[in-house]
Amino acid sequence: MDKISKAVRSRIMASVRNKHTRPEVLVRYKLHNAGFRYSLHSRHLPGEPDIVLSRFRIAVFVHGCFWHGHDCRRGKRPQTRTEFWDAKLDRNLARDQSATEQLAAMGWRVEVIWECSWEAQVDELISILKQLRLARSP
Repeated sequence: MDKISKAVRSRIMASVRNKHTRPEVLVRYKLHNAGFRYSLHSRHLPGEPDIVLSRFRIAVFVHGCFWHGHDCRRGKRPQTRTEFWDAKLDRNLARDQSATEQLAAMGWRVEVIWECSWEAQVDELISILKQLRLARSP
């Protein structure tokens, strides 16, 4: 049972951001410092990727472990109201899968960066981008 009122819980949940989250801002900071330019939340692409590197046709999603069902301690599903949470989180997973498939069909490479291990993953992404940049230069 929830220890706080419905009104307070509703206010807390409404404050959860879906854009410009701390992990997303940190990823953007590292990419920018590495010299890569990008656009944000492109409405023209399926799933509205958090970061779009058009030059390299790479769409980046920065996922929160809980909301996107990562297999880590932060991604653990609640033990109460399991029907509600399972349905909600399963919809998120299906939406993520659909967006990834659509982007791949359009010729985009999709990278997912998880909040629990963002730093290592963004370093890997930067390495990939540097290799792609070298391959493109004459």
